[in-house]
Amino acid sequence: MAKLEIASPQVVIEATNLTKDRLSSFLKKRTRVLDSVSLRVEAGQTYGLIGPNGAGKTTTVKLLLGLLHPDSGQARVLGSPASARDKLGQIGFLPENPYFYSHLTGREFLTFVGKLFSMPDALIKERVKLLVEKVSLENACDRPTGKYSKGMLQRLGIAQALINDPQVLFLDEPMSGLDPLGRMDVRRILHELKAEGKTIFFNSHLLPDVGELCDRVGLLVQGKMVADSAVSDIAHDGNFKALEDFFLEHVKLETDKAKAAHSTTDESKPETKP
Repeated sequence: MAKLEIASPQVVIEATNLTKDRLSSFLKKRTRVLDSVSLRVEAGQTYGLIGPNGAGKTTTVKLLLGLLHPDSGQARVLGSPASARDKLGQIGFLPENPYFYSHLTGREFLTFVGKLFSMPDALIKERVKLLVEKVSLENACDRPTGKYSKGMLQRLGIAQALINDPQVLFLDEPMSGLDPLGRMDVRRILHELKAEGKTIFFNSHLLPDVGELCDRVGLLVQGKMVADSAVSDIAHDGNFKALEDFFLEHVKLETDKAKAAHSTTDESKPETKP
């Protein structure tokens, strides 16, 4: 009897030992920003990357998108090296601080982004109509973006990341600066995208949102991936407090390790005679 083969889940985003150093302009001091970071995201998953400020979350996203090049290691998206030109049309990106031309209306801005993808005019018009409804901007899409609130700009940013109907979506701090109503709107949009089967990778400091939206979470501390786990294994009942405890426990552990290593280094230095 032939053995039944079960197809392996498709890996859509993959980082293998990504390492990145930053060279300061003053004194040319080299600082390690990311240290051998590895992760895998399967098709249809929502992956949340969390960590303290300065842990390397935004750097990781930029490396996965090919906006930065690693000093060592590999980043692959949709089976190709990061920034492969033939895959860029299947990727959407919302940066942490998106820039909008304040004189353009929301509709004009989305049309402009569609043209950057060389989309046909009829398809752009169709996608713009669909997206302004999806992000609840139908009553503001003909208003200059310079008059938009923070929440409206964030929703417009998500719309522009979706204009090309991407398979993979990268969102850098999508809830940043939003009030509770704005966060609720963004969560609703992301739930809809999950239901459509989109693969989503996002950074966030807001653990309740990560717990609600993500299938899997990775924790960066001081440039190192110290934990990578299914959210269901951390918070069995969906209580974000368990995710918060997970975060604090690992951050404290790594901080204590760093202090101990620093103390050992100091003790090994020879004493200087007065």
